[in-house]
Amino acid sequence: MTFGDVNLQVDQVRGKYAGSPGGGGWPTIRVYNKATGYDGAFAGDWKDKNGLSGAMCDVFGKDETLQKYIEELGSTSLCSAADGAGCSEKEIEFIAKWKGMEGIEAQLARLQGMTGSSMKPELKKWLGQRLNILKQLAAKPKEEL
Repeated sequence: MTFGDVNLQVDQVRGKYAGSPGGGGWPTIRVYNKATGYDGAFAGDWKDKNGLSGAMCDVFGKDETLQKYIEELGSTSLCSAADGAGCSEKEIEFIAKWKGMEGIEAQLARLQGMTGSSMKPELKKWLGQRLNILKQLAAKPKEEL
């Protein structure tokens, strides 16, 4: 996942895929991925869909709200498989089940094959969380220089 920041005082981003920078409140947050296409999706729509009231800076200034937004729209998790930081109970149970187990690569391939499937948002989120955890568990520790 990649994040970018545009200072509209310095760079007046405009054009077909820019959305409406500054429109709908500050900060203007847009997400771009395969699901949203080049036009992206405005975070204010997600805020409204989830019944969150208040200014963008107040709503997304809360760490838990921003994390939920990132995880849901990015189909990922900010959970650390190494120490459990940022993990839900469900994720911690999944880590315990797979830590040190054989077959992580096969399970990872199986779940990656499901990413294009149509599924309910909560199942898609859980798929992303499991993929994130398995990728961390499959990664080889980097040797120190």
